[in-house]
Amino acid sequence: MSSTSAHSGSPSLGSVLRDLADNWWLLVLRGVAAIAFGLLTFIVPGLTLLTLVFLWGIYAFADGLLALWVAIAGKGGEMASRWWLAVIGVAGILAGLSAFIWPGMTALVLLMFIAGWAIAIGLLQIWGAIRLRKEVDGEWLLGLSGVLSLAFGIFMFVRPGAGALAFVGLIGWFAIFFGCIYIGLGFRLRKHKRPS
Repeated sequence: MSSTSAHSGSPSLGSVLRDLADNWWLLVLRGVAAIAFGLLTFIVPGLTLLTLVFLWGIYAFADGLLALWVAIAGKGGEMASRWWLAVIGVAGILAGLSAFIWPGMTALVLLMFIAGWAIAIGLLQIWGAIRLRKEVDGEWLLGLSGVLSLAFGIFMFVRPGAGALAFVGLIGWFAIFFGCIYIGLGFRLRKHKRPS
């Protein structure tokens, strides 16, 4: 799809696309951070609940910072069109900080916390993908990451009895798939980057 024709119909969406495309590397970094978190859940032998809380807190905080950077770093004065990225960023930062402030949380509280975060992020990403569907060819990757995040959060709410440590593998695979989707989306957006 031609980005120029799409931009003429919706300048604010064109601005969001350009801002995301100009900062495509931040999406790739978010993907790398997710994959690193996922791999660490498999590499660290005998992962304890406290280790899982700290690993997840570091990931959520880093992901939040990167999302907030994408929202703020956009050129022009249309921050209102990037509010959903700012919300994702603030939610990630607060979630990460909470993991460090309350590291002794129980497995069930951790599960509910991660599940709620995943559902909120998933809904915002689906909304963002719907808004960008006429702007970029790879919007389905953002939508897919939102659907995966939403499904993951719902699954954790529905099956909380197994405990957080039983979900370490599932959490790890989710993070790896999520990271791959973000990296793919980042490289798809790169072709829409404004020339320097």
